[in-house]
Amino acid sequence: MEYSFRPRGVCSRKMTVEVENGIIRRLEVEGGCDGNLQGISRLVVGMEAEEAIRRLEGIRCGSKSTSCPDQLARGLKDCLSKVEN
Repeated sequence: MEYSFRPRGVCSRKMTVEVENGIIRRLEVEGGCDGNLQGISRLVVGMEAEEAIRRLEGIRCGSKSTSCPDQLARGLKDCLSKVEN
């Protein structure tokens, strides 16, 4: 399943994730810190979505209450909930 969403409270403008059988197959991020987001993308591709959520959820960026990794975790949760329903 391909799922696109607009992160809130961070520099990135759009995230598109492809999840197949619970595994992240692809992640594309528009905007944000290019190098960091490329690194995150390479790390999570091939990872179980649930594991990525556990590792990324709650990460903050400076004084912000969220971050791009946290927004990815939230998007993955939403994606997985749509698959289950």
